[in-house]
Amino acid sequence: MARILTIVGARPQFIKAAAVSHVLRRQHDEQLVHTGQHYDDNMSALFFRQLGIPEPNHHLDIGSGAHGRQTGRMMEAIEKLMLDDRPDWMLLYGDTNSTLAGALVAAKLDVPVAHVEAGLRSFNRQMPEEINRVLTDHVSTLLFCPSNVAVANLAAEGLTKGVYDVGDVMADSLQLAAANAVQGETVVQRLGLEVGGYALVTVHRAENTDIPERLQAIVDAINAMPFPVIFPVHPRTRAALTAKGLEFRAHVRLLEPQGYVDMVALLAGARVVCTDSGGLQKEAYWLATPCVTLRTETEWVETVTYGWNVLAPPSVANIVEMAVNATAPATRPELYGEGGASERIAEIIGAFA
Repeated sequence: MARILTIVGARPQFIKAAAVSHVLRRQHDEQLVHTGQHYDDNMSALFFRQLGIPEPNHHLDIGSGAHGRQTGRMMEAIEKLMLDDRPDWMLLYGDTNSTLAGALVAAKLDVPVAHVEAGLRSFNRQMPEEINRVLTDHVSTLLFCPSNVAVANLAAEGLTKGVYDVGDVMADSLQLAAANAVQGETVVQRLGLEVGGYALVTVHRAENTDIPERLQAIVDAINAMPFPVIFPVHPRTRAALTAKGLEFRAHVRLLEPQGYVDMVALLAGARVVCTDSGGLQKEAYWLATPCVTLRTETEWVETVTYGWNVLAPPSVANIVEMAVNATAPATRPELYGEGGASERIAEIIGAFA
């Protein structure tokens, strides 16, 4: 039995931990650490309740802040925990500042790192997430990849030892959430929406919220869409919209951030999703909803290759045209696995432990 310290701090990590922690705890002693990177109830506590994630053993309450300050505060707090708890492994997810902080502390303390969602690359070093994922991969002992493309990306960087294509753990969580989403009244029904009759929009990345002309283009495109738009607004985005005095037309409904089950229901019922989220691109693929990605690149290149996702650099004409013309391709091959990644991850960690 291994003693594992798992670091989470943001929505996608909560979703992945919901699946993996459930399996890991059958065989191992896992301590869950919530950095507090996402601290709003709808971005954090609601996910824990809805997904049945074990309560964190430690909550660091770091909150938001500039990248260096936030990461440094996380590192200081995580280092103290590791010196006190002496874990055998550090388990990390994705590409957030919480991920990088855990990776650097573990590497300095000579604790092996297991990285879930290893090998993803956007090849855009201007993205903080790209720096986080590259550095984390290069100090990891076990690299759990969601696809063979991710495996190839690591090989191109000279990383071949400890690399496993396990599929995507989000498929495990999505199966549970999709089942829960169809039980009883869904958010689609509560909002009086017509299935297939609205667009779902999410925006949260700094490259879109912090550059005024890009945020203006996204807002103008949303206002120009010829069908209802549902827009759950991330706290960072809401602050940017308020600061710039940007407003929406009547067909755009602004919501608070939604829990995972409700987001799955909204995504499944949408005619198209327009997003800069990596996780939603994948979930849209699994749920057979066409996706317009509000970026110039994506880590999930397979979704573009098979026509389920298009890249739309933020301009009004690009976004509106792609959203209006988005259609579901005739085929949807199996990508990223169809579940069971959590069991494979736990089995591999157990073998090394």
